[in-house]
Amino acid sequence: MKKQDFYFELPEELIAQDPLEDRSGSRLMVLDKKTGEVKHRHFTDIVEYLKPGDCLVINNTKVIPARLIGERMAEEVSVQSGHTPYQAGAKIEILLLKRRENDVWETLVKPGKKARPGMKVSFGGGILTAEILDVVEEGNRLVKFHYQGIFEEILDKLGQMPLPPYITHELKDKNRYQTVYAKYEGSAAAPTAGLHFTKELLAKLEEMGVVIANVTLHVGLGTFRPVKEDDILNHHMHSEHYQVLPEEAQKINRAKREGHRVICVGTTSCRTVESCADENGRVVPGDGDTEIFIYPGYQFKVLDCLITNFHLPESTLIMLVSALAGREHVLAAYDEAVRERYRFFSFGDAMFIN
Repeated sequence: MKKQDFYFELPEELIAQDPLEDRSGSRLMVLDKKTGEVKHRHFTDIVEYLKPGDCLVINNTKVIPARLIGERMAEEVSVQSGHTPYQAGAKIEILLLKRRENDVWETLVKPGKKARPGMKVSFGGGILTAEILDVVEEGNRLVKFHYQGIFEEILDKLGQMPLPPYITHELKDKNRYQTVYAKYEGSAAAPTAGLHFTKELLAKLEEMGVVIANVTLHVGLGTFRPVKEDDILNHHMHSEHYQVLPEEAQKINRAKREGHRVICVGTTSCRTVESCADENGRVVPGDGDTEIFIYPGYQFKVLDCLITNFHLPESTLIMLVSALAGREHVLAAYDEAVRERYRFFSFGDAMFIN
């Protein structure tokens, strides 16, 4: 299966740069996965498509302000050590990807070429300092942080929201890149399908008898990593950490057992339940790391329907939705979305694959 099989033409002006004033004010395309039929609705109409007993699975991860901009500290090694010392005071950016130990993180460092082990960076006038420990997979760096106090509080003060590379506008309100149910800190990107939900809309669904199950998957920047291999089977997914509590797994399993649908909000919730399901489609509680790559031909064990956003051409995300609704149906729906001027990507409109 080739990467170009998932290509479509997307005008740049359809990439949403800012969130709507009203979270649930986006448009909703409803796609019938069996027939390919498309309907154009508004997101609040989602209540018409969910039924009592359905289980709505949401990802309650919280985005951390993972983008830190600091200055290189003076190098302690002498020039005789065999390399040219880097310039103290030069600007450097560190993006937190995944916590390895308490104060050791896997990160992306820019500019990366001179970010060698031993280099130190200062943030906020020395409130926080970082030392490069090692170079790991994909050229990422292991970094150890030094500080006084509580790391999360310092990060909240110094860090910026790590918006995707295709969003060039500054985000005025940090909370608009968080879901209203965000709880556990650890993501470098938001589970963006959930951004459409308000507390009122979720309460309305619960009143209708829809069961809401929480899972946690900390989203890494692997979500945005382009597929470079022509043959998609050669693409390696970045590992992400997930957790499913016993009471939440029970909700999902009960819905399946009683013949109700499991509807995942976003590809991250989908990847979580599919990663921890056994061969009988039963969700096993626990935590771990997943590198699951879902593309056409995959047999879903748990998920029945999906609420998602509109994704990048040739991305692993459009491959996942194609596995659920069929590549031809998905590409035809995307072509219609372009014609109808839907808004794409993180702050864009939504799709319900039914």
